[in-house]
Amino acid sequence: MKRFFKPIEKEGSAKKPSLAPSKQGGEKGEEDIKKEPLKFVTWNANSLLLRVKNNWPQFSDFISNLDPDIIALQEVRMPAAGLKGAPKNPRELKDDTSSSREEKQILLRALSSPPFENYHVWWSLADSKYAGTALLVKKCLQPVKVSFSLDKTVSKHEPDGRVILAEFETVCILNTYAPNNGWKEEENSFQRRRKWDKRLLDFVVQSSDKPLIWCGDLNVSHEDIDVTHPEFFSAAKMNGYVPPNKEDWGQPGFTLAERKRFGAILKEILWIMLRGRLVDAYRYLHKEKDMERGFSWSGNPIGKYRGKRMRIDYFIVSDKLKDRIAACEMHGQGIELEGFYGSDHCPVSLHLSEECKAAN
Repeated sequence: MKRFFKPIEKEGSAKKPSLAPSKQGGEKGEEDIKKEPLKFVTWNANSLLLRVKNNWPQFSDFISNLDPDIIALQEVRMPAAGLKGAPKNPRELKDDTSSSREEKQILLRALSSPPFENYHVWWSLADSKYAGTALLVKKCLQPVKVSFSLDKTVSKHEPDGRVILAEFETVCILNTYAPNNGWKEEENSFQRRRKWDKRLLDFVVQSSDKPLIWCGDLNVSHEDIDVTHPEFFSAAKMNGYVPPNKEDWGQPGFTLAERKRFGAILKEILWIMLRGRLVDAYRYLHKEKDMERGFSWSGNPIGKYRGKRMRIDYFIVSDKLKDRIAACEMHGQGIELEGFYGSDHCPVSLHLSEECKAAN
């Protein structure tokens, strides 16, 4: 295999990645520090380790060309640090076995190579190789605060590492990996998703006065325009099972119940009264259905899901930011998953224009 990483340092000599940037004498001049991020990428990697092993040169080129200030990752699927049976540390990668140490080295080596060496990394990880999120922030940016739960408690992490919230001087960035709705009325399916949506609604109501940029795999397609085949997804079943409530029928992410709850979050009255509505950045710019590049998730190219695609990865922004949306794009296309870099999701990007200062 062609080598494209820096050589590994001797065991025990590698420095730990910085999980919280701090100012050090002479490290950055004031002119090098940006106050506000303007370019963003969100991507469900569907196992970051697999992407590093199989797709990293291509994804690295994509990031080098786009040069985002912030990269929000979901479904990193790396386990949190901690011995078996002991409490875990969701901010650190597991390294207490030979296999986990090797996997950690592979991942950190990739993240210390160009262009990722220019970013600080924050992790929120599950206890096993499941779910999890990461947030990469350019070193020229200094978050005021980074937390890992919807109640904004710094030390607390959401179950399965589903949230990272970074507060900057002028804006807040929320990276979430919403739990899949599932197919049945069970604790880890419909019930879990209802609770998640309720907590998201509460977060929006109680959010700070700073503009919000909410991104990630939100696991919901809001309108018919957000899927390639509305009838197919509305009628989808798992092993013939039909939920008792008609609003729960269909493909997870496209049930009427999920779509209604998502719409309620976007249209939350109290938020609108205080700060204006929340805006779907992609749909704000792209009013028409784009069958080639208008979707972020694609079904297996082999089988009944071939060509069936959904838009479930988003940038949702505060109303006061909508006039600054310069671009919001899906970077994958076609049935053969071009631009997906091995995942079943493609990256989505957002570019904000600089804020115009009012003349004195």
